[in-house]
Amino acid sequence: MTAPEERQHTVAPHEVSVVVPVYKGEATLNELLLEISPLTAVVRSPGGANWRITEVLLVFDNGPDGSDDVIRELQVAYSFVRPVWLSRNFGQHSATLAGMASSGSEWIVTLDEDGQHNPADIAVLLDAALADAAPLVYAKPMNEPPHGLMRNLASRSAKVIVSKLSGNPAMTDYQSFRLVLGEVGRSIAAYSGAQVYLDVALGWVASKYTTAGVELRHDSRRTSGYSLPTLFRHFWRLILSSGTRGLRLVSALGAIFAFAGLLLAIIFIIERLTSGDLPAGWTSQITVILIASGAILFSIGVIAEYIGVVVNMALGKPPYLIINDPENGPLGRRTFPL
Repeated sequence: MTAPEERQHTVAPHEVSVVVPVYKGEATLNELLLEISPLTAVVRSPGGANWRITEVLLVFDNGPDGSDDVIRELQVAYSFVRPVWLSRNFGQHSATLAGMASSGSEWIVTLDEDGQHNPADIAVLLDAALADAAPLVYAKPMNEPPHGLMRNLASRSAKVIVSKLSGNPAMTDYQSFRLVLGEVGRSIAAYSGAQVYLDVALGWVASKYTTAGVELRHDSRRTSGYSLPTLFRHFWRLILSSGTRGLRLVSALGAIFAFAGLLLAIIFIIERLTSGDLPAGWTSQITVILIASGAILFSIGVIAEYIGVVVNMALGKPPYLIINDPENGPLGRRTFPL
C-alpha cells in the first residue's frame, strides 16, 4: 500500500451539523429526516471524501401549524435530532443563526424544510469546499426553482440590483442551501446583529466562497411560506446590511453638485459681466442656490460617512475573526484516489 492510500484510510470523516429552520414543516419534516437518517453513517462523497451528519438542529420558529409536535416526535425517533425552541417567530435568517450558534460540528449545512433540496447533495457541496479550499459553499441551482416565473424573475433581479449597488458580485449566488465551516458559522451567529442579512455577514469573514451545482426538486408537498411582504422585507434587509456604499454615493453626489454649482456660478458671473443679457439679480440668486445646494449635499455626505460607521457597528460587523490553522482543520484533510 502506498503512502497516499495509507493516509486516505486514516483520515477522519468530515462531520456535519444540519440546521433546518422550521416554520411550516408539519407535512415535510418526516420525509426530510427519513432522507437524512442514512447519512448519519459514514458515507463517501463523489470526490472521495468520507463524511457523516452528526446532528440535525430543527429550529422551531413558531409557525401556525403543528410543526412543534412533529419535532418532538422526531426527537424521540432519531437520536441525532436536536430541537431548538425560539420564544416567538423571528424569521428564517434569525432561526438559521440560532441553529448555527447551537451547532457543534466542524461543518454546518443550512437546509430548507420544504424538500426542494436533496440532503445527499451535501456531499457535492463538501467536495467543492475541499477542491477550492473554500470555507463557504453555495448550492447553485441547475434548474429553475419551483416558485413560479414571476417570483424567480423578481428574486434574480433583486440580487443583481443589490449586487451592482453594493459592488458585491457574490450576492447573485446567495442561496439558503449552503455549507460553511463550523467555527465561521458559529462566530457569525455570535457577532451579527438582528437585522443583518446572513449571507452578507458570512461574506465579512469568509476568506473566499465557491458554488456547487445541484438540482432542485419540484415535488415539494407544500408551497412556499413567503408572501410578497416577507420577500420585500428580505430584499430591504439585504439592501440595508449590504454595506455603506449607498451612503458614500450621497457624499460623492454632494461633491459633484458643489463643483458643478461653483463652475456654473463662474460662467454666469462672466456672462453677466461681459454680455449683460441675464436679468438683473438672477446671476447672484442662481449662484447662491447652486453653491448652497452643493454645500448642503456635501455636508449630508459627510454626515452619511459617520452614519456608515454607526451602521457597521450596529450590524455587528467584527473587526477581525480568529480561526484555527486551516491546514489543521477540515479544509486540510485532503483525500487521495485509490
